[in-house]
Amino acid sequence: MLATLVGQFGDFDLAEEATQEAFAVAAERWPRDGMPPNPGAWLTVTARNRAIDRIRRDATLAEKTRLLEAQDTAEARMDQPEVEETSFPDERLELIFTCCHPALALEAQVALTLRALGGLTTDEIGRAFLVEPETMKRRLSRAKRKIRQAGIPFSVPPDHVLPDRLAAVLGVVYLIFNEGYGGRVDLAAEAIRLGSALAQLMPDEPDVQGLLALMLITDARRDARFHDGEIVLLPDQDRSRWNEVQIVLGRESLEQALALGGRGSYVIQAAIAALHSDDPLDWTEIAALYDELARLTGSPVVEVNRAIAVAEADGPAAGLALVEGLDLEGYQYFHSTRAELLRRLDRPDEARAAFERALELARAEPERRFLQGRIEELGGIAPSGP
Repeated sequence: MLATLVGQFGDFDLAEEATQEAFAVAAERWPRDGMPPNPGAWLTVTARNRAIDRIRRDATLAEKTRLLEAQDTAEARMDQPEVEETSFPDERLELIFTCCHPALALEAQVALTLRALGGLTTDEIGRAFLVEPETMKRRLSRAKRKIRQAGIPFSVPPDHVLPDRLAAVLGVVYLIFNEGYGGRVDLAAEAIRLGSALAQLMPDEPDVQGLLALMLITDARRDARFHDGEIVLLPDQDRSRWNEVQIVLGRESLEQALALGGRGSYVIQAAIAALHSDDPLDWTEIAALYDELARLTGSPVVEVNRAIAVAEADGPAAGLALVEGLDLEGYQYFHSTRAELLRRLDRPDEARAAFERALELARAEPERRFLQGRIEELGGIAPSGP
């Protein structure tokens, strides 16, 4: 719906407000009058009408006349009794490429698309970028304003400029997937659908195939990550609950990426994910790939994951030495990784303090319960509140 309205009106704030109003009307009317035959079309038409009403009430109506005139074609299409849901993925791709216009700064491109397409809150996006919510709010406002003022088109760009937009687009899809993998399964599924659509749009781009492979293989373990609402670590997961079809599809995408000469970050991560599906795990090879990924990205978050692999290959002391050199005070998994390594080195007091700091930063309830359990094992009393 949001993608459709942004395409019609070219105004993110207007589209978001109209979408919210349409859902509010539905929440009031549908329990009383019953659900309409085509809920998606009903919501979209209602939201569009709310947007038009808002424009007509605007004091600057004259400046926005062109938006109303543009509705003739849209109304003819939207007033059809059936609106095919299968049209939405293409509109979502158009929304991604609109948000990822090179006129916007790269971080703004990613953040705006996460807000518009992924449905993430400003706070959630701020956590993904490790910045304060107010800072992210200002970035989003500037990006929306620039799209509106510059008249950036709502469309998938021509083939010859697609590669210029690719880094931001892949970053968006990856962050949407990560948010979904952390607990919001609907977002993970949406990211995989978008990745598949990108692979159809750009089949010869190795990073597209690499990202799709990474998401498919990682998501294949989703059902085994939790048992009775509790987190299950990789070595303890029931492999019979892994989605083998997705793993096969993911490995095929990885092979295609490698055949295309892919050596980028998503291809390396996909190779790491594939190695995690092997039994037994080759931690030395995993650590070597993380070393290459760290060299390529310079990311301290990658260094945390490299430390985990090094700890498995060479012992917890070697992993802890890598972690201690990082500055990621506001990153939950830095503290939980450090805590786990300290626990394995039989340094309970330091481990407990690190687990407590991770708990302060954790938001997902399964993760909070896992951390609370670790603290209690170490003889501490874990706070129950967020």
